[in-house]
Amino acid sequence: MNLMTEILNAIRDTKGYLLLLKDTGVEEINVTSLSQRHTKERENVDRMEHKLQQLQSLREKIGDCKRCKLWKGRTNIVFGTGNPDSPLMFVGEGPGEEEDRRGKPFVGKAGELLTKMIEAMGLVRDDVYIANVVKCRPPNNRNPEEDEIAACKPFLDEQINIIKPKVICALGTFASQTLLETKTKISELRGKVHEKGGNRIAPTFHPAYLLRNQQQKGLAWKDLQLVMKELGLKRVFT
Repeated sequence: MNLMTEILNAIRDTKGYLLLLKDTGVEEINVTSLSQRHTKERENVDRMEHKLQQLQSLREKIGDCKRCKLWKGRTNIVFGTGNPDSPLMFVGEGPGEEEDRRGKPFVGKAGELLTKMIEAMGLVRDDVYIANVVKCRPPNNRNPEEDEIAACKPFLDEQINIIKPKVICALGTFASQTLLETKTKISELRGKVHEKGGNRIAPTFHPAYLLRNQQQKGLAWKDLQLVMKELGLKRVFT
């Protein structure tokens, strides 16, 4: 969700609130309450704008990155996208072919499945923030190597520090192992919420893996339900 959308939503909500009062026969408005609501909405907009500026500064810091060998084969750096003030952040492994071409995370077939997973939680993609451990595509979609992860992880750490999500959903082995600093298999990590470095991390299977292993979708849904419980979600953010 961009800043303009946030502002328009705030205006729409205020208008809807006033119309509701009128329809229910309220003749007087508690100006103090309305002012407090407006102040809170203004604070939300200001916070989002500040985070957007911080993320932009981080992207500029990355620049035309050549900190590891992955730069040689990339088309675009895939930084991240979504709501910078979201309580939920998804972290994947690295860009694939379509992501590399378009410069956005999770826009290929695995991305289509991730979108459906997010919608199953009662959300849309604009409600969350999505990024990867490495920002450049590994050749032939191979697994990222340790030196590549080490070169890129500081930027992921900064993204997390800026966004400050309540929960990070780690998608797949490499994202989970990187965030939790472990070599434990994803099959053993999933099914619970871990705490690491002050972050609440919920590992689950990568959407690309789920496309190849349809029978595991039920387990992935249970993981998403854990995330929803952590956030106090039923269908939508409140």
